Amino acid sequence: MGNREMEELIPLVNRLQDAFSALGQSCLLELPQIAVVGGQSAGKSSVLENFVGRDFLPRGSGIVTRRPLVLQLVTSKAEYAEFLHCKGKKFTDFDEVRHEIEAETDRVTGMNKGISSIPINLRVYSPHVLNLTLIDLPGITKVPVGDQPPDIEYQIREMIMQFITRENCLILAVTPANTDLANSDALKLAKEVDPQGLRTIGVITKLDLMDEGTDARDVLENKLLPLRRGYVGVVNRSQKDIDGKKDIKAAMLAERKFFLSHPAYRHIADRMGTPHLQKVLNQQLTNHIRDTLPNFRNKLQGQLLSIEHEVEAYKNFKPEDPTRKTKALLQ
Repeated sequence: MGNREMEELIPLVNRLQDAFSALGQSCLLELPQIAVVGGQSAGKSSVLENFVGRDFLPRGSGIVTRRPLVLQLVTSKAEYAEFLHCKGKKFTDFDEVRHEIEAETDRVTGMNKGISSIPINLRVYSPHVLNLTLIDLPGITKVPVGDQPPDIEYQIREMIMQFITRENCLILAVTPANTDLANSDALKLAKEVDPQGLRTIGVITKLDLMDEGTDARDVLENKLLPLRRGYVGVVNRSQKDIDGKKDIKAAMLAERKFFLSHPAYRHIADRMGTPHLQKVLNQQLTNHIRDTLPNFRNKLQGQLLSIEHEVEAYKNFKPEDPTRKTKALLQ
């Protein structure tokens, strides 16, 4: 496959994803995709916002992501966003995008922090992004808050499992470095469905918040909890930075400086940071689509044939024909 054709793969799967969503079903076919999994305050939102270079995701305490968000990033000269449920409307103000995500979430799940597996499809066009599609899933939680159902932990776990058990799904497991990595919720779930670590990509956030004298070098060098696709470390903005509206570009420069100047990470600085993570995910998803496409096409053609046979059977249907009535009744 030439480079040009490879670049077309992610947009192609985006179109299929939209088509399935428009039909109101995820279809029996498994699309190649990347699911983002992590604990509630692991820093998933910050990683996604850093890719786009804009604040556009709802924030707050408790469960903020309550429906899967299919985030399609598309390289383009202009910068704007579109929702599949707001056909033809272009959002250029990213605060509006956040409000729309919140409103659309409440519309389906109600105001009481319940969750739903019906996805929201958001497409962001920008010169700062690489073609990439990610599915942001609700953060893993342990304790119900407010009006949440008592089994909220089980509900979220089930929804995450619905996505990550599929063989065609790559898992982006986001874990904060200032917690015990061996007990990471995201890595534990990923290990359940991908014991060999073949389709899991590790992301370690909050490296700047580790206790003094400790570092995550063994994990980032893929020695401690090895994954075939390895780990990428990132440094997100702190809550104080976000509240103080610290610019994402400035945060990226600070992240770069952190890796270049840190004695434990200096030697791997070129393999760390948000820009590198975005590049890795673009390549991994493109290669993953290329590898799974032949099998996917065969399944799609098989389904198409069976539907065509069904349509044929109904073509000569004459409701007034008495023999038809008996047959229809029997069927």
